[in-house]
Amino acid sequence: MSAARHPREVLLGPQAAATALPACDHYAGVEARMRKSLALQAEWSARHGVCLFDVTLDCEDGAPVGGEAEHAALIVELVRGLDWAAPVRPRVGVRVHPVDHPAFEADVAAIVGAVGARLTHVMIPKVESVADVERAAAAVDAAGAPALPLHALIESPAAVHRAFDIAAHSRVASLSFGLMDFVSAHGGAIPASAMTVQGQFEHPLVRRAKLEIASAAHAHGKVPSHCVVTEFRDRDAVRQAAARAAREFGYTRMWSIHPDQIEPILEALRPDAAQVEQAAAIIAAAQAADWAPIAHQGHLHDRASYRYFWQVLERAHATGVALPEPVRGHFA
Repeated sequence: MSAARHPREVLLGPQAAATALPACDHYAGVEARMRKSLALQAEWSARHGVCLFDVTLDCEDGAPVGGEAEHAALIVELVRGLDWAAPVRPRVGVRVHPVDHPAFEADVAAIVGAVGARLTHVMIPKVESVADVERAAAAVDAAGAPALPLHALIESPAAVHRAFDIAAHSRVASLSFGLMDFVSAHGGAIPASAMTVQGQFEHPLVRRAKLEIASAAHAHGKVPSHCVVTEFRDRDAVRQAAARAAREFGYTRMWSIHPDQIEPILEALRPDAAQVEQAAAIIAAAQAADWAPIAHQGHLHDRASYRYFWQVLERAHATGVALPEPVRGHFA
């Protein structure tokens, strides 16, 4: 009977592995901030019993010009120094330089070659085409990590046009939107106001890009990750942006560029208590019925709605919500 199988396996099938990412991806590139971010992740993981956000150590914006090799060596040192025996395993990725940058191959060889087995992902910035993904995958494979997922950062009009093809690549686990580079790629045709927390949701070209990227990711079972909010000390602005990104544009993950942004992002992407209780009741009843259709509070449900409510529970778990007893064991 399928009731004995895990709901994720029953309801999501081949997409199961691709959809399990924390709701926040926190970027840090300066040594002091990288160390602080990794310490914060460990502290939160110990407190919550689950890793609530990824830390992506940044070569592209973090490495000084001419100091790329030293920065890569620092990242290797930081990753090796983490407590890999902790009850909650660290989740650490790296953003390397773009594939056409002189430091790209060296970044991958140095970092993935040394600690690739401990990384959760490699973020590839300025991806323009499937060919860029293929080049990145080949470099990562050559460095000895053929199963390491790639995250693709979409930052230009041409890349948005090819987003569905990029998302379809088997090594790509997530698509991110690069707001600043996308706006600047238009040669002044999009005003600077489109890079603000309000303007990025109002300009038609930016809205279209957000929608295309989210749609491409969902079409192929990948995770769409929303862009940064530069007003990093305005917690309400971050929270509102994350809520709009999720509610209106379908994003299930968002970048953080300052520790103060992590909690507002998680709050905004967290299902409320009523949603969690409803989802838990429906999934428990569905599993008891061996995933056959059920009636719940006057509504009929089948596997289409079961998938939705299971994903509510996954988002709740990924954002630190305490789950009701009937479903808690699925996330042990």
